Amino acid sequence: MAIKEEVYYEGGPHIGDLIFHSVLAITLVFIPLTIGAIIRALWVRYRITNRRISVTGGWMGRNRTDLIYSEVTRVAVIPRGLGFWGDMSVQLKDGSRLEMRAVPNFRELYDQIMGHISEKAQEASKMRV
Repeated sequence: MAIKEEVYYEGGPHIGDLIFHSVLAITLVFIPLTIGAIIRALWVRYRITNRRISVTGGWMGRNRTDLIYSEVTRVAVIPRGLGFWGDMSVQLKDGSRLEMRAVPNFRELYDQIMGHISEKAQEASKMRV
């Protein structure tokens, strides 16, 4: 019997990220950013539950990264797109980081994640947005 997880968010990056970078693609400088937004829209998927954070990505969506909340030491968020989406960085005990770009509803997801991490990690992660 599997353990049931409450899913807070499951899906891809915010569509506004793709639209914003596509509009900027008219200049040569922003073409690499537009390609990155297209790749994220096609192959990156986030799943944030009450037990873990999972990110599927990489070439053709073949890589998957899972982390559990007990390993988290710090969470940082940066609003983008007039606050409609944001980037989230999760730092782990071993010093590695998981960066999630163009996360929709990032403030609500930040609050959900903060409810599951340790007190020490919550102090280190105080949101300054």
